[in-house]
Amino acid sequence: MKRHYLSPDFKITSWDTLKPLLEELKNRSIQTADELLQWLKDHSELEAVISEDGAWRYIRMTCDTKNEQLQNDFNFFVTEIEPHLAPYANELNKKLVDSPFINALTDEAYRVYIRGVKKNIELFREKNIPLQTELRQKEQEFGSISAAQSIRHEGEEMTLQKAATFFKNTDRSLRETIYKKIQERRGADEKSLNELYDELIKLRNQIALNTGFKNYRDYKHEDLGRFDYSVQDCFNFHDAIQAHIVPLVKANEQERKDALRLDSYRPWDREVDVDGKAPLKPFTNGKDLTDKTIDCFKKVDPYFADCITTMNSMKRLDLESRIGKAPGGYNYPLMETDVPFIFMNAVGLHRDMVTMVHEGGHAVHAFLAADLELTEFKSTPSEVAELASMSMELISMEHWESFFPDKDDLKRARKEQLDKVLQGLPWIAQIDKFQHWVYENPGHSHEERYAYWMKLCQEFGTGVVDYTGLENNLKRSWQVQLHLYEVPFYYIEYGMAQLGAIAVWRNYKKNPAKGLEQYKAALKLGYTRTIPEIYKAAGIEFNFSPAYVKELADFVKAEYEALK
Repeated sequence: MKRHYLSPDFKITSWDTLKPLLEELKNRSIQTADELLQWLKDHSELEAVISEDGAWRYIRMTCDTKNEQLQNDFNFFVTEIEPHLAPYANELNKKLVDSPFINALTDEAYRVYIRGVKKNIELFREKNIPLQTELRQKEQEFGSISAAQSIRHEGEEMTLQKAATFFKNTDRSLRETIYKKIQERRGADEKSLNELYDELIKLRNQIALNTGFKNYRDYKHEDLGRFDYSVQDCFNFHDAIQAHIVPLVKANEQERKDALRLDSYRPWDREVDVDGKAPLKPFTNGKDLTDKTIDCFKKVDPYFADCITTMNSMKRLDLESRIGKAPGGYNYPLMETDVPFIFMNAVGLHRDMVTMVHEGGHAVHAFLAADLELTEFKSTPSEVAELASMSMELISMEHWESFFPDKDDLKRARKEQLDKVLQGLPWIAQIDKFQHWVYENPGHSHEERYAYWMKLCQEFGTGVVDYTGLENNLKRSWQVQLHLYEVPFYYIEYGMAQLGAIAVWRNYKKNPAKGLEQYKAALKLGYTRTIPEIYKAAGIEFNFSPAYVKELADFVKAEYEALK
């Protein structure tokens, strides 16, 4: 994005560098519809610059959590910039809504944008600003705690992500040893993570009460801009997954147990190959992963490959796991340069390759939406953002020979992917249903929290895995989910988008050219249409009724059976 409102050398060094620009926008006289449009563009440009500055601070901090200066740089933005921005954002929102020329913004994109602006005005409370600042800082503690978790095995210190690669080892006693070491290390932080979650719940609940809501769940549903579905729809999603997906996962788990000929199928048996084959190795290092991803994407669409090539040349990929790096993976949008950043913790496994194509889907989405007029038009809700990434997983699967030239390995990889697609949906439903209970009952005890989680393990689990003697590990298993700590209620979107992605993949298999055209058309819309309209552009439905979930489940089951 070329700057027009700001000088090319403008940088955020303090609040004093930003305040005059916000004051100018707040006080500018707007006398015509054209002047309102120019004001919106200038506001958007400033938003993009602020967003990218904050993004880089977060990216650099997560790439090296041990670097105190990078932590301080991020905290500076959270404590010295963001709290001052909130009141101005509210004032600028009101200036837009109160403008007599707002009715001149007749494009559908503005209708979608303005409904969000009105919701932000409705939810804004000055007294929540310090609470939200405290919350932002607290939320980062989860990453610091997780990044410090490691185990020692045969003299080597390794991240838990790397240690988890042993779960594919054919030596069962080794898998058990690693499992117990990981759980022992996680257990050492159990108390800290419980207490951190307590603090987050308390802060979030207070924000909700300050805004006039009876609980944080109801507040967050509004805050996330869920205009196109209700809380009840979330409950319907839980029920549909329990009814139509859990039985498929149970059947697959039982099949694995039978194939392994185990009387007791334990947590450390869930990832090993049933035929005793070594783990799939789709790549050797970060460079190899990048090169193979580019090759795979080129087979889907040369434009997709060009996106990753551009990111690589601009050093916007940090792919390999290392000590001191925050856990997880993400694609971070950089709103000014319009070239995002992919962060992940690859250790050479199949799941890492899937993470790369997933985040690559987000990246392609950013490129396709880059030409939209306003920054807010590019800021898609998660239900759409995750549709882009999860669809890329399944579409690209048709071209995974880039990673798996051996036909048997390719078949194994595709089967493993469909396993994970099915397994992921009950976990998503369980995490979401857990959060509804947590925030409807903010004064709950640790014992009540554990008890409810174990109840959900019964509802969404298969009963095939034997946790005898390991019950404590199961009852705290929710503590691994970053979203609970850092981005509450942002998780069911993965499930909704996963259903959408299955439908996109089904269209692609029927007619690759048309399916791809519809997929790209949907992503180019950014957030200029409602979620159902964007899904319709992709040639699919935004629907999680039991009948539709069953239809998609049957399709996945048929594809899975075809790989046997």
